Amino acid sequence: MPTNKLNLARRTLLRWYGENRRSLPWRRTRDPYAIWIAETMLQQTQVKTVLPYYRRFLKAFPRLETLAAAPEPKVLALWSGLGYYRRAENLLNTARLIVREHHGSLPRDYGALKALPGIGPYTAGALMSIAFDQPHPALDGNARRVLGRAFNARRDEDLQSIAQRLVRGPRPGQWNQALMELGSRVCRAREPRCPDCPLARSCVARRSGLLGSPGARSRRPRAKTIDWPMVVLDRDGKILIRRRPEGGLLRRLWELPGGIREKSESRVSALRRHLDGIATELNALCEIGEVRHSITNRRIRAPIYRTTIRNKIQLPHGGWCWVSPASLRRYPVSSLTLKAVRLFHRP
Repeated sequence: MPTNKLNLARRTLLRWYGENRRSLPWRRTRDPYAIWIAETMLQQTQVKTVLPYYRRFLKAFPRLETLAAAPEPKVLALWSGLGYYRRAENLLNTARLIVREHHGSLPRDYGALKALPGIGPYTAGALMSIAFDQPHPALDGNARRVLGRAFNARRDEDLQSIAQRLVRGPRPGQWNQALMELGSRVCRAREPRCPDCPLARSCVARRSGLLGSPGARSRRPRAKTIDWPMVVLDRDGKILIRRRPEGGLLRRLWELPGGIREKSESRVSALRRHLDGIATELNALCEIGEVRHSITNRRIRAPIYRTTIRNKIQLPHGGWCWVSPASLRRYPVSSLTLKAVRLFHRP
């Protein structure tokens, strides 16, 4: 690709970005810590979902040192509902590592950033360009799609080469954000808005009539649908929650009792099994609705039941507790449980 064409595309897209970019809080700061929090939250999560979490998180932990000193349950509780909880664990572990080994500041070196937990090539490139104004590509799915279509870059090495050439110039951080903004709002995977695209005249995919997504990553495996009954045990206005074990799905998060139903058992039998013999009053179960939820490649159908507990239950030591629904947000709670409790509280 001739350099003059790349330079023209760069100028055109930066001008479009300056006129059309969304006003987002992480774009109004040069604080590397705040940008790091935003980029981590935005991984596989939509902007509209991230916004309230970002504001609450920075209010609770305004500086890297504040986050590093925070207890993990508080961090996970503020993350509750955002999903992919490993991101929150990595943020906390990395903040503590930075305080110990980098004097409390994110390193300004690409290799040093990539060596930190939870910071991969994309996040390292985003931080180097947006926070530190250094010419490093930041190739998320949106940026890959734009470059793949506009320049017919089908192989990863072609994408990397073009991205490296384009980011070398003024305002590398804005350039990377412009690519992502275009891919998110205009050059979408489905139903791209080509008439609104500033690169439409030179776009190889549009000229050739092939608007697939060259350069995009391969599709994920087909999702598996599973049945996951849950039960709200109600006793004097409080509900029973438990903490999941260390390993496996949703590890260490609090949730309503329940779990995956095996093919050979009924939903009530599955609930009894997941309750580990704690409650025997499951004869008067009332189904109050169903929740749909996705976790990685799983599509969960969760029928939600309710029953009132009148007798005292002997709970195992640790991992189970009665809480008021209003105090649930103080715990690191799975999104699935939050959806189920909303059913319990609906008029």
